[in-house]
Amino acid sequence: MSSTCFLNDVTGFITCPVGLRKYGKPVVAAKFIRPSACMSVSGQVAEPMKELELGLKSKELIEAEVKYLVGTYARTPVVLSHGKGCKLYDMEGREYLDLTSGIAVNALGHGDEDWMRAVTSQANTLTHVSNVFYSVPQVKLAKRLVETSFADRVFFTNSGTEANEAAIKFARKFQRSTHSGHESPPTDFIAFTNCFHGRTMGALALTSKEHYRSPFEPVMPGVTFLEYGNAQAARKLILSGNIAAVFVEPIQGEGGIYSATKEFLQSLRSACDEAGALLIYDEVQCGLGRTGYLWAYEAYGILPDIMTLAKPLAGGLPIGAVLVKERVAAAIKHGDHGSTFAGGPLVCHAALTVLDKISDPGFLSSVSRKGEHFKQLLRQKLGGDKHVKEVRGQGLIIGIELDVMAKPLVNTCLLSGLLVLTSGKGNVVRLVPPLTISDEELGQAAEILFKCLPSLDWSSSS
Repeated sequence: MSSTCFLNDVTGFITCPVGLRKYGKPVVAAKFIRPSACMSVSGQVAEPMKELELGLKSKELIEAEVKYLVGTYARTPVVLSHGKGCKLYDMEGREYLDLTSGIAVNALGHGDEDWMRAVTSQANTLTHVSNVFYSVPQVKLAKRLVETSFADRVFFTNSGTEANEAAIKFARKFQRSTHSGHESPPTDFIAFTNCFHGRTMGALALTSKEHYRSPFEPVMPGVTFLEYGNAQAARKLILSGNIAAVFVEPIQGEGGIYSATKEFLQSLRSACDEAGALLIYDEVQCGLGRTGYLWAYEAYGILPDIMTLAKPLAGGLPIGAVLVKERVAAAIKHGDHGSTFAGGPLVCHAALTVLDKISDPGFLSSVSRKGEHFKQLLRQKLGGDKHVKEVRGQGLIIGIELDVMAKPLVNTCLLSGLLVLTSGKGNVVRLVPPLTISDEELGQAAEILFKCLPSLDWSSSS
């Protein structure tokens, strides 16, 4: 069945209106609304209403997804079949330049040869043993993470939200261990506007967007959201003595590509030290080379007590990690937390390859250089458009803030062979390409974005 669909405000992806849904799930769609004529990758002008034709196999697979999967995702009706480098291909053979990296996951791109060798060799050796036993890749990876960061110890998880759940538990246990006798330990948390820390119940309670939380309330109590960057308000609340920990993203990805200032993070650090609270950096999206530094906090020189990681660490395999100082680790005892799958040999061996490649100083300097080059290109090409308010970011996590919703631009880019994301309130185009992207590919992406800008005029006039 085919019908006309529209882009989702949050993801920027295309979904069907409620009236076109069956049993609460989107009906398979083959048509996209093209807001205005836009130059295609080949340089030809496409018609304002352009169909992205789906083959029979794609239609059948989308219909099967609708039938068998819980309808939690407003997916783009494109079936991706394979990828190489920074390019993805659908089942109809169309090529896309990928500036999403699976939402900042595929830092080495698709099909990196070193990564594939690591995965296949480990899969042929040992895949899973659980944490009942020791395994070599897990200990090696923990050692490498400690050696390259502020941390003394590591706890592995399977995702970013799990890493933040563990950080919540560790903060609570740390406070309990440092408040002896009848003294009640602080149990509350501070998070900030526009933040995103995950979708499981604890991490969800720390996520500021109400529409994520409200369907599942009551969530974990004791979280106060303050304005991101408001050092004075944060300091006052931290010094009240009720705060166990402060969760903060050095750069907010989902929130709209906003960077913290050094003064803000320093104020948080100082207040936490005075009050005995823990400072927790969520680097799930901005960590591991994305900013041109191995860890985003390195740009500020202000260390946390705990840091959470995930997305790019294993190059596309599910992994998360919680890095902690010794004084935090000392409060955690056998049985306080655990995971069946976390830190398995396969994912840890893959992660070692990713970490070794990204931590190379030459690799990191290339990310910084390409990020600055890309921002300059975007400012030159897009800066004169009346809808473009700002191009911002560090390294290869870049946001283009608009004065209108970004979905028409995301759509026309998709139809022109460029994959991008949205963030913020739906008015920011989020660009998180593989860190291996070439200057030529960045130039191509900037050109496509420029040629698709007329879609925003169509949107505002409508």
